[in-house]
Amino acid sequence: MSDEVRAYTVRLELVDEPGELLRALEPIASNGGNLLSIFHERGNVTPRGHIPVEVDLEATPERFEIIVDALRDAGVNVIRAGADRYGEELAVVLVGHLVDTDLSDTLSRVEVLDGVSVADVSLTGPEGIEGESAARLRLVAPADGRERALETVRELAAEKDLRVIEPLADGGEA
Repeated sequence: MSDEVRAYTVRLELVDEPGELLRALEPIASNGGNLLSIFHERGNVTPRGHIPVEVDLEATPERFEIIVDALRDAGVNVIRAGADRYGEELAVVLVGHLVDTDLSDTLSRVEVLDGVSVADVSLTGPEGIEGESAARLRLVAPADGRERALETVRELAAEKDLRVIEPLADGGEA
């Protein structure tokens, strides 16, 4: 194994309960990970109703594998773990019958792209589940994967008869 320290990103889903973030960070600290940043956005929830947390850390490849295993052994829901490819964030809005067209399927099909992940989703349905709804997707993509991510969102929107508003230049932050 290499002794070279690398940057990694781990995406987690945590239950919104006191102590969950600390419980998730303990396996990182106790297995030699050096925290770089933590992005914990309590105001947003994942499609499963959990809090998305992104942890950037440094470790050797061997230590990183141990950390990921320790997180899973501790019962922490690891959504994605891998070398950090500092890329671009972009936000798009999908409008239409998102519930009827299976929003979970849409998100999964975006995330199969190499290096692309859905950092968070904000869903509104002013007309209830019967009417149209809107979802703001914050995507993270490597710099060379931005156009591929947008093209996939466009194709999915066309396939599912959704409208897409793209991209919000500032990553969707107001």
